[in-house]
Amino acid sequence: MSLPAFAIAAPDVDLMPALRRKIDTKTKPLGALGLLENLALLTGLIQQSLSPEVRQPEVLVFAGDHGAAKAGISAYPQDVTWQMVENFLAGGAAINVFARLNGIGLTVVDAGVAHDFAPRPGLVTAKIGPGTANYLEMPAMSAAQRDEAIAAGAAVVRQAASRGCNVIGFGEMGIGNTAAASLITHCLTGASLPECVGRGTGLDDAGLSRKRNLLAQALTRYRHEGGGDDALEVLAQFGGFEIAQMVGAFLAAAEAKMLILVDGFIVTSALLVAARLHPEVLAYCAFCHNSAEPGHRAQLDHFGATALLDLGLRLGEGTGAALALPLVRAAVAFLNEMASFDSAGVSGQEA
Repeated sequence: MSLPAFAIAAPDVDLMPALRRKIDTKTKPLGALGLLENLALLTGLIQQSLSPEVRQPEVLVFAGDHGAAKAGISAYPQDVTWQMVENFLAGGAAINVFARLNGIGLTVVDAGVAHDFAPRPGLVTAKIGPGTANYLEMPAMSAAQRDEAIAAGAAVVRQAASRGCNVIGFGEMGIGNTAAASLITHCLTGASLPECVGRGTGLDDAGLSRKRNLLAQALTRYRHEGGGDDALEVLAQFGGFEIAQMVGAFLAAAEAKMLILVDGFIVTSALLVAARLHPEVLAYCAFCHNSAEPGHRAQLDHFGATALLDLGLRLGEGTGAALALPLVRAAVAFLNEMASFDSAGVSGQEA
């Protein structure tokens, strides 16, 4: 199949002066609510409303295995991917806890796990294959698989939109996917490979050194074969099926005019690809947290983004997105419910 088409336009900015005026005339000093004011402005622009709302928020967790994981790029065995998917479906993972706490719907997507799951509520089967190929030796996926994955991720988001969701976050699970994200980040931001490689699931110093060497080997193979920095080519070479599906998820969410809660390092690697294809997607994104993975700083700097939270998180699963949703609710609430200087009879700032 060919790459699906997306019709994405940045939000109309004609509403911005009215939104800014509404924010600035609340009973507070100008700018006193900091990043919440930016979040209120972003949400209002996306929804084209002076009174935006959060409806049916959802986190989609995309799971997939990586052929390179068996080469020793992770501290955990590959079986942990399917075992953690079972944990998600049983309600026992951190993302389950935070989703329940904050009233967020949760859907797990089997994008390409090397395991067959029994059908059950909360699981979407969109398997492209039982994990990718080993990118140390060959491309992780074919162009056809990549395009199929992008289309599948978009379809899952469109299903969420049909349920009434207008705020969406993405999470991931896949042993070895910080390594894939490191290679994508290096190729698409220009940051050095060592800057992009972290400890992932907890590698010790020897493990980190081995991971860096293996990724340098993969990059050397790719460059010797004439590989460049085309986003789709990089995705096919190094990505996981879960990362490719998140590319489609980002694009479909922007097309549906959703507020997108961008999680950490691996999710943002998918956004690097999506933004190369359709830069307008960035106008729908709120960056949720600063990941402890070093490559996330390169990603945020590349986008010129300021994250809402800095908690030292490096778990993935969409946990940063789930923890940021209360801030979205707070931004919408102050915009809709906080008194203005006029309505409260409070003297405003003198000119």
